[in-house]
Amino acid sequence: MIDFFIKVKEQMALNLPFVIYRKPNKTKLTGFFQKNDHLYFAGDFNEMGFVFAPFDGSRIILIPKKESVLWESELTAFNADYDSDIEYPENIEDKERFESLVKKGVDAVASGTFKKVVLSRKEIIDLANFDLVSVFKKLIYTYPAAFCYCWFHPKIGLWIGATPERLLKASKKKFCTMALAGTQNYEDTIDVVWEKKEMEEQQFVTDFILDSIKSLTTEVAVSSPYTLKAGGVLHIKTDIEGKLNKDSNMKQVVSVLHPTPAVCGLPKQSAKNFILENEEYDREYYTGFIGEINKKEFSKDTSKTDLYVNLRCMQIKDKRAHLYIGCGITEASIPEKEWKESVNKSMTMKKVL
Repeated sequence: MIDFFIKVKEQMALNLPFVIYRKPNKTKLTGFFQKNDHLYFAGDFNEMGFVFAPFDGSRIILIPKKESVLWESELTAFNADYDSDIEYPENIEDKERFESLVKKGVDAVASGTFKKVVLSRKEIIDLANFDLVSVFKKLIYTYPAAFCYCWFHPKIGLWIGATPERLLKASKKKFCTMALAGTQNYEDTIDVVWEKKEMEEQQFVTDFILDSIKSLTTEVAVSSPYTLKAGGVLHIKTDIEGKLNKDSNMKQVVSVLHPTPAVCGLPKQSAKNFILENEEYDREYYTGFIGEINKKEFSKDTSKTDLYVNLRCMQIKDKRAHLYIGCGITEASIPEKEWKESVNKSMTMKKVL
């Protein structure tokens, strides 16, 4: 694993694109190290490599396998020497701004503009010292059940995250996705009671996915909702899997799923319009999607696509961490509670800085 991170530092020193990542509950690190600084884009999803897509779905950046060196390494024991109890002062202006935004979202739901909207904010933290490798190590050991990644391109920037939400996993015509919604703090048990607001939010997400993929699939199976632990918070999760019909392809499925109600809202377009008009900042790659497309398995001839929603993430620039946090808003949402939820979610990234 030491050689793996030496390669990361060498790539950074050369100012060349790369991505390193660890999948949920796995012990293998994977890295794509691009051999030039060209900006490649995914077109028809027949490419092979790693994609990084923004919230608006345009300009899906590709680190192509054919233009990269692929490294894999097994995790070894690591002691994360850091203080997870650092307190960050509450910014009153940020609090008031976000609660005002949430109130506007609640009013829009009540007026029938949409059933749900996901509203977000950005928090900026000054970094006295930042070491990419040590932060990434802390991330993968602190959040073993998340998809943890570090993505860099000199023409785009440096992004790091630990997301609990898979957008799509597919091999040939088989696929699986998930509906994820609702949030509460983890307090030593996943045997919890969910309020009506969270259950409704979860059902909105599930119904949207099933309706969206209906015309593209021949068969679909849906699990019962269950509680998922993601770092220091809990979510409600429903697994959805099935088979695409012979005329459907991965690009079509991604197009109808992204952005999901878990990061945008329902109906999708009206919620998205509200977000773009009212959030007053550019989400960029937050709530976009990331992951492998058509990655060949070494032991098999088949290729797999494995994409995740870019949640619990931050961008590092100018010695500052730009943290992105969002909350699902329905008519039952209370602005002050949503602020507190956003603060809890922000701790995913703050713990490793």
